[in-house]
Amino acid sequence: MPATRLVTDSASDLTREEAAGRGVEIVDLDVRLGEIPPSETRTWPAERFWEECAKTDALPETSAPSPGAFKEAFSRAGEQGADEVVCVTLSSKLSATYQAARTAADSLARELPVRVLDSLSVTIGEGYAVLDGAAVAEAGGSADEVEQAVMATLAGIRMYATFDTLENLRKGGRIGGAQAFVGSLLSIKPVIEFRDGGVEPESRQRTRSRSLRYLADKARSLGALSRLAVMHAAAPDLEVMLDMLAEFYDRDSIKTSYIGPVIGTHAGPGTVGICCQLA
Repeated sequence: MPATRLVTDSASDLTREEAAGRGVEIVDLDVRLGEIPPSETRTWPAERFWEECAKTDALPETSAPSPGAFKEAFSRAGEQGADEVVCVTLSSKLSATYQAARTAADSLARELPVRVLDSLSVTIGEGYAVLDGAAVAEAGGSADEVEQAVMATLAGIRMYATFDTLENLRKGGRIGGAQAFVGSLLSIKPVIEFRDGGVEPESRQRTRSRSLRYLADKARSLGALSRLAVMHAAAPDLEVMLDMLAEFYDRDSIKTSYIGPVIGTHAGPGTVGICCQLA
């Protein structure tokens, strides 16, 4: 068992299998869908979440984990032999999750060293950083070395997405700089960049196909990539996106995954995003 253990949150969109395989513990954010409580939604795979969203007009809602939930996760890592814990959270600009983890870490300061890293990222970008940190921990790396690996991965991540609607972002209060798009939604398909921990406007495209083409061209323009992933919210045109990316990147090497409930709550159905890691 590595002396340094990693903890993250469910906004990283790591599957339970991916996390368990690397000795990573996931602390869940709460997601409520209408009358369906978080205790039920957290048991769903992402695909089920989108199936249930399609059955209701209710918009899902999220809330950050309590400091107690993080404290339990950190304590379990210590009980399992960890000398130090590195916790990677979603962007502090989008959620109180980072602060909850910091509060928990402070409460254990005399018992177990815990360092909390604000990824300023979400979904696969956050998840890649966690997995790379976990690989260093598995190899016997110190907390300093794990942190260096996490931050190095995050430094090379670029993420963009196109939405069918900004309604989820607007109602959830996470719209950030993309507020500039509001008022012209009937005539555009917005493209955003996730930059510096927040949502920023990137481009206005007239049609969905053009927004997908913009994403593909943006990925191509970044040059050599060590990773390329597509995350989507039950998007019916996923294959179209993959075909465009396959024009310059080996299709079999492109990771695809559903956007999970936490980020999906704010992104909305039909969202397609790309996560590029610079080589």
